[in-house]
Amino acid sequence: MTQMHNPSAFLRSLFARAVEVADPMRSLALHLPQKPAGRVVVIGAGKASARMAEAVEAAWGSCEGLVITRYGYARPCRGIEIVEAAHPVPDAAGAAATARMLDLLAGCGEDDFVLALISGGASALLVAPSDGVSLAQKQAVNAALLASGAPIGQMNVLRKHLSRVKGGQLAAAAFPARMLCLMISDVPGDDPAAIGSGPTVGDTTTAEDARTILDRWGIDAPEAVRQALERPTGVIPPGDVRLARVENRVIAAPAQSLAAAAHDAEAAGCAVRMLGDALEGEARDVARDQARMARGVAAGLRPGDAPVLLLSGGELTVTRRGTGIGGPNAEFCLALALALDGAAGIHAIACDTDGVDGAAEVAGAVIGPQTLAEARRLGLDPEAELAANNAHGFFGAIDAQVVPGPTLTNVNDFRAILILPPQTR
Repeated sequence: MTQMHNPSAFLRSLFARAVEVADPMRSLALHLPQKPAGRVVVIGAGKASARMAEAVEAAWGSCEGLVITRYGYARPCRGIEIVEAAHPVPDAAGAAATARMLDLLAGCGEDDFVLALISGGASALLVAPSDGVSLAQKQAVNAALLASGAPIGQMNVLRKHLSRVKGGQLAAAAFPARMLCLMISDVPGDDPAAIGSGPTVGDTTTAEDARTILDRWGIDAPEAVRQALERPTGVIPPGDVRLARVENRVIAAPAQSLAAAAHDAEAAGCAVRMLGDALEGEARDVARDQARMARGVAAGLRPGDAPVLLLSGGELTVTRRGTGIGGPNAEFCLALALALDGAAGIHAIACDTDGVDGAAEVAGAVIGPQTLAEARRLGLDPEAELAANNAHGFFGAIDAQVVPGPTLTNVNDFRAILILPPQTR
């Protein structure tokens, strides 16, 4: 149990293990068929898509195609073109690349095979606004959604009905070609229709549902957006003939990464309690709930007991009310530290497996019993920083950020709370 002498390093190692297991170079080839005869076209979008394309070419050799990934997430490919674009708010580079992808698919025929590679981030990287909606208007709605605190499922419903590629429309553009879509899940429940807003998956929601979401979350949408949602949208219903030749397959998911971290923790002597891989909710509220749970566990531990590790995944949200820099994982950690208030023997980490928490190039943060004391020693006010949504600024100041750089994968958030028994505190 020597790892427990450095809880921060131990927690960081568990996060690294969770990311490693989700690397497409480890898993994608297991789901590839033999390269079909005839024309093969590879398309994709998402923060893991370039790495997925790299894995495809490692198995199949050079391929024709186009994949859109986040700035800084490109990988070397021989035939598949990799285009970088903006995330989480789309930009003109993503729109131009999406238009080229649609042109590529328009040339596909019945005897062609399309391999689609979709991961989290595709919602922003695949950009083709509905008729009458400009890119600037789509950007404004997307930014407002990100600040609203809306859960990812509701965000994606609205995105689908303001798009010409989401909600099955990308797959429809390739019809009558045969398509296999390999997905890496970053959504609670691993629903293929929710991953990247389901560009290859039929959808049962309506424009009325999208209008309700605008109102429910107080999105101040431009008039052109509201007019677009008054018309029938292009979202493809399940069972449509244009989806008949599509197979969707999830190849990596949060549960696998949590299981790998749990295995390493148990090997290190921890008793692991899994809280679920699909948690949702406001980051600070979930943090307070888990702080109460951790305090309860700590109160029951005795000398000689095994350390306890609480593991969870999913996708939390932040309702932005301040002007600071902070994503849901950092905000979870700051709210957790405040709720624990220096409780002895409790350490935690919360990170996004894609290496980006919110819009910051930071995965998340680690905390321990000294976090608040160290911050106050430096003149920081933790409560004020949380109120300003400035969790990244807070953890940057106390050198408690986790900054892995581009991880080339994306299986949602990773949270671990380590509770040490009295003799190791």
